[in-house]
Amino acid sequence: MEKLQLDNLVAWFDRYVEPFLATDEEGVKNIQLKIGHTRRVCEAMAQLSAGEGLSENESRIAFATALLHDVGRFPQYRRWRTFRDSDSDNHARLAIDVIRDENVLGDIGPAEQLLIEEAVRFHNMLEPPAKIQSPTRLYIDLIRDADKIDIWRVFVELLALPPEERPSAATLGLEELPGTVSDLCIAELNSGAIVHLDSVKCINDFKLLQISWVYDLSFATSRKVLRERGYIMALAATLPERAGIHEAVAKALASLSA
Repeated sequence: MEKLQLDNLVAWFDRYVEPFLATDEEGVKNIQLKIGHTRRVCEAMAQLSAGEGLSENESRIAFATALLHDVGRFPQYRRWRTFRDSDSDNHARLAIDVIRDENVLGDIGPAEQLLIEEAVRFHNMLEPPAKIQSPTRLYIDLIRDADKIDIWRVFVELLALPPEERPSAATLGLEELPGTVSDLCIAELNSGAIVHLDSVKCINDFKLLQISWVYDLSFATSRKVLRERGYIMALAATLPERAGIHEAVAKALASLSA
């Protein structure tokens, strides 16, 4: 992928998202949230690419993946007013539709197109298909890490806002029940597993789910960035005092240095 091709892709993204801002005040907050998220995932991807020693061409492909990974969020929100896939459609599949309908990768070779599309397609799965091999796997793992790094930022910043100022779709319609945490979510995190979204019943459960993502990071640079930014401790500090939570979070933090 040439630099000019990537520059053209960035310009396309800016043009594509602009019309989605022509909506009501609440809609603007949610669309701006996803525009900002995309830009910060691109920044995280650049950091991962440098830290993992990717070549210039590999770094451009990775950046393109970051730029496109959530383009399905915009038509998703416009149609359903939600970012919850189970209440609408798989946003990764919607992203592939946008990429193909807009022919945004038309001037890129088919091999590189496939790398980008496959990474976008699988970026939000609980676990990517085992049959996916390198080099495709590299880009899948990179976008999954970069995406998580910025989702942690988004959620930490969101929790610092009064509830009425938060973009409504960001918390997937979950209730804020200050003293409530599901035993199942605590147990899943404590076992060193990813907390399943189906187990999540409130915002505190969603915090545990996000903390559990530490077990799904693929790169040493990702773990280093997460340690430096302190997102896990920031999330943990907002959880209620409940038996098992401290121990589960401590295990998650310890895994970042393993």
